[in-house]
Formats: sequence, structure tokens, C-alpha cells
Amino acid sequence: MGGRLSDWRIGVDVGGSFTDLVAFNTRSGELKIEKVPTVKADPAVGVMDALAKLERDWGVGGGDVEAFLHGTTIGTNALLEMKGARVGLLVTGGFRAIPQVQTGSQPRPFLLFYHRPEGLVQPVHVRDVPERVDKSGEVITRLDVEATRRAVRALRDDGVTSIAVSFLFSYANSSHEQAARRIIEEEHPGCVISLSSEIMPRIREWPRMSTTLVNAYLEPVLTAYLRSLDQQLAERDVTTSQRYLMQSNGGVMPFSAAIRGGRTHHTLLSGPAAGVVSAAFLCATQGFRNLVSLDIGGTSADVAFVEGGVPVEVTQGQIEGRTVYAPMVDVEAVSAGGGTIARVDSGGLLRVGPDSAGSDPGPACYGRGGMEATITDADMALGYLDPDYFLGGAMSLDPAASERALMEGVGNPLGSRSPQEAAWGTIKVIEVKMADRILALASEKGISLREFSLIAGGGAGPLRSAGVAEELGIARIIVPPRPGAFSALGLLCSDVVHDYVWTSVSELENTPVDELNRQFARLERQALADVEAEGLPVRRARLKREADVRYVGQGFELRVPVRKGTLVDGAKREIRRRFEARHQRLYGHSAPNEAVEIVSFRVRTVVPTPKMQTGRNNAASPVKRRSAQPSAHRRMYFGGDAVSGDVYYRDELSAGERFHGPAVVYQEDSTTVVPPGWGAEVDEHANIIMTRR
Repeated sequence: MGGRLSDWRIGVDVGGSFTDLVAFNTRSGELKIEKVPTVKADPAVGVMDALAKLERDWGVGGGDVEAFLHGTTIGTNALLEMKGARVGLLVTGGFRAIPQVQTGSQPRPFLLFYHRPEGLVQPVHVRDVPERVDKSGEVITRLDVEATRRAVRALRDDGVTSIAVSFLFSYANSSHEQAARRIIEEEHPGCVISLSSEIMPRIREWPRMSTTLVNAYLEPVLTAYLRSLDQQLAERDVTTSQRYLMQSNGGVMPFSAAIRGGRTHHTLLSGPAAGVVSAAFLCATQGFRNLVSLDIGGTSADVAFVEGGVPVEVTQGQIEGRTVYAPMVDVEAVSAGGGTIARVDSGGLLRVGPDSAGSDPGPACYGRGGMEATITDADMALGYLDPDYFLGGAMSLDPAASERALMEGVGNPLGSRSPQEAAWGTIKVIEVKMADRILALASEKGISLREFSLIAGGGAGPLRSAGVAEELGIARIIVPPRPGAFSALGLLCSDVVHDYVWTSVSELENTPVDELNRQFARLERQALADVEAEGLPVRRARLKREADVRYVGQGFELRVPVRKGTLVDGAKREIRRRFEARHQRLYGHSAPNEAVEIVSFRVRTVVPTPKMQTGRNNAASPVKRRSAQPSAHRRMYFGGDAVSGDVYYRDELSAGERFHGPAVVYQEDSTTVVPPGWGAEVDEHANIIMTRR
């Protein structure tokens, strides 16, 4: 079954409840999917379990693997649980209070009881040393070498294992930070070192320092995990050098690049980003353009937008309350997974989330000791899930346990007449919660949802998609062939991507075009050197340029694309024109008479990788439309009395087959609910397309 040597590309995504594996044979086009419980104490155990199951079920062993691609939330989990390294911080003399003061503003000004998350570095481990560089890079005060040595020794003696260095204006002149690195290497061999001038050479002191601290805090955790995973892969005979880790920007990087250090902060959205890549890949290969990606797993729901076939990105974000400067897919997690717990609070209101039962003990119907009602229990009580066909029959559910938990936790406190009434209320609360958040995110980004479809991913995405779409006014839903492995599929659709940025503030009109060429060429040389160092084919690397641009005096910038090749005088006019068009689109106005300045230069390098082909593609032949024949019928609830719904099995449906709700579609990795008032059709790519009737 394994075929010839190294035919298989494998993507493994570790979620909060389940670890998904997708194996694609590049020669035969075969696609295999495995799902096993995530082991939170050691996520690598779930990865190995999935690989072992793949070999047992299909005979695909380690020696058959051409490439291994991995998405993980190991960094985000370490931030959430505060289980990173013991960090020290070196700062410019007189600026020890920056980690406490930060920007001086409250990130959520209308939240009256906001509590700032615990600092990643204790105040006693922040050491300021005499040195100063001005904004143009001129040295005002030379680094005090002896004071720096004393500071490093003190941190070493106090058990610090990772040191962040963030001096003022080091993006303009990194010589002092480089000197500090040499001192740390001499005084504290083996210590992990993160320099802000390398991690993120951009303006704004606190975001740059925060990003450097995040990298210093998490790098030992990530590198230890990857080294352990590397060793376990070798023990399973996975010897391929093509081992990649998903990044927040939707691209992958080699394990070796992550282990070398300095890039951990690029991996914090490693898991969620893969699902957005999967949505964008469907746009590129199947003709969709504008999508709301709703990827719901066992713990949370990830929301993102794909506009014009391209994932919406940001250059910085808040991750577990920490400011991180890094290009990332703009994805937001909502506590709305299958294991999210529903309960009635002290004020008599139904609350759904944010806590989750995960996969252990999991929902009450799992029979593993979980006693609280979850969204999965609500789906069980409403008749949407088949207790004998969960995960394709690999796991049985207990409907009576769901009904008991729903009545004890929700129904009895609210005076519900039945478990179904309690379940319906739970479902509607969580669907409205998701829809409200999607509307708010779309408004913040200037996105109108009128021309968007919703793509449902994750094991629970197709269960919630119609309810959320109705709240949003979206009339079309796309359920891909393997929604439960949506993020793992995205890993097999990703390229190697690296981002580079350099701050050099100058007024656009007064900047010689030769200076623009020099700055971009500098970053491009670094990008291609890294591609070569990672053993990747330089000739296949594609370079993309952008500039961060603003009006003089503004406090924020917009990313503007810049053409490739040698720039000429007209390039500056083109940059301004693109900036003002983007400003007009986002904010409804522009200022043609105001001066414009470039703040930072950006280069992205993309090295294409072989892609997986998803679904059946019979577009060359007309699809014959016909009514699908249900395999069975079952009692379902949609806010009133029970109705008889049709039951279909995904592997029995063919392109062109139509059916309408109420109905449910079962498959190994997910369940799709088609409510009354909705119709569904299987398209030529094996997607289920749901539309309002």
C-alpha cells in the first residue's frame, strides 16, 4: 500500500482535542486521514500515535514519507499556561520600567475590569546597562562592557536560561546588541539569546521589546519540542530532510530554521493559520474568491477572511494578551468548540464558554467522566449525531449522558421542559456569539460580507455553519470533502515563506530612488542567503516587496505592494497612489496634499512546494444533476417539535446529487447539518454547496 519509496507527503495538525493527520500520495493521488486524541502533556505522543495508526491502517511507514509538515499550538499553550523559560532582559540605561509601562495605554479601554497578563520577565530580571544610540543610528553613549558583564553574571546566577536584549533604536544600529551577544556567550555559555535588532528590526519600542521577550520566553520550549519530535520521527524511520513547521504567516519553514533560533515568534498561530491556507487554496484551485473561514474543532472556533483569493494579514497582533510584531494571517479564536461548556451563571443567564472539556474527559456523551454539558452534548440531544457513527464508528457516544448533563447544567436551572429545549438554547447562544464576532471583525477590516461565502472546516464547522450563516445573512456555504482535517490539509497546500523587515524612516518625495533600490536589495540578499542556507533551491525562490507607508505625523502605517526589479522615478508616484487608494478604502478618505513617508521596507520570499490536489475535478464534463436518495431517516430538532430528517453518507454522494433539509450528512471526520429552508448539492470538486432556498 505504501507504494514506492518516498511517495507520501504528510501533514499533522495538533488541535486542542484531536490530532489530525493527512497523507497524500504524490504519484497515485491517494488521500488518507487519521484522527487521534491529543495528549496535552506531550503533543508529540499524539503525532506518533497518528503515524502508527497510519501504518497499521494503510501500510504507510516512515520510509515512505517524502515530506513531513506540522502545525502545533505548543507556543500558544506555553504562553497560556505560563510554562516558558526563565527570562532575563537587558535594556538601555534608565529604561528598566518599559515592561511595566509598555505603551502607557490600556489595550481594551472599555473593559472596566481589565487585568494585564502576567509579565514574561520578572522586574528583578530586567537589567539596564549604560548605552545609547539615537534614531539615526549615531552612537551617543558607548556600551559599558563591564556593566553588561555584571548584569549577565547576575542573571546567570539567578537561574536565567534565556536573555532578551532590546536597546533603544537598535534597529538603526545593532552594534551594541551584537556586542551584548558576545558578552552573554562568554559569561553564560548555552544561554538562549534573542536580539531585538534580529527578531524584529522595526520602530516602536514596546512592540519590538514585547516580541523579543515572547521569542526569548518560548524559544527553549519550541526547540526542545522539535528536537524531541525530530528524534521520535527518526525512530519511526521518517528520515526525510523535508520536515517543515507551519508559521503564523501561512507559510512553512524547515525544522532546522526553527531550531537555529530567532523565529519562534513566527510560529504562534502555527495551528490556526493552516486552516486559512486551506481556504485560500480552494479559492486558487476551485474558483472561489471571497470566503469567511470558520474552522471549529473540539476546543475553539477559528475565524478568518480570504478576500480576492488571498488571506487577510496583519503585521502585528495580540496573542494571549502579548503584543507580537510579525506578519500573520488575521485569524481570531472564539471559545466555541465542540467541547465548550454550557452552564447557567449566578444571575440566571445561560453562558456558553469560554472553558472547554477538551477531549479528556470531554463531553458527557464521551463516557470518560465528563459531567458538564457541552456543545457536542447539545448536538447529540438534538439528533444531529449518530451515537454509533462518531468518528466513522471508531467511537460510540452515550445519548442519555448528554441529556442528563444538559438538564442538570442548563435545563433545570432555566426551567426547560426537555433536554432538547436546553440544547436548542445552547446552540443558538453559541451561533449568535460566533456571528457577532465575525461581524465585528469584518467591520474592523472594512469588509462587506454581501459577496462572501462561508467555508466550514473542522469536525464541528459543518454542524454550526448554517446557523451562523443565517445570522450573518450569508446565502452560500461550502463544506469541503474532508472538513475535519481542514487545517492538516492546509499544511499540504503551503509553501516555504520567510518575511524580512527593516525600518528606515524617510519622506517619500525626498528619498532618492537609488536608496529605495538599496534597501530592498539588502533585504533580498539576506532572504536568498537564508534560502540557500536551508538547502532549498534558490532558483525557485520568488521575492515580493512591500513598504510600510503613512502620512507624515500619523501614528500607524499601511502595507503597500512595490514592484519587482530596479525601481525608477515613477515608482515613488506609484507607491503613493497605492497607499492613498488603500487609505481611502479602509478609512473613507485620503489626503493628496499631505506629505507621505516610508517607515519600513519589507521582503517576503516564497519557495513553492508540491501541492496536494483536493477533491474530484470533472469540470471538463458537465455534471448531471439529480436527487440524492437518503440512506435512512432520524428524528431531529430545530427549535420546535421533532421532525423526520434524511440521513446521507458523504462517501455515497456523487457530483450533481441534490437534497434539501432537514438532513444530516455523516462522514468519518465530521457531520454536516442541513436545516429546513436550506438546500445542498455536491459540486464537481466533491464539495457540498449549501444555499438558502
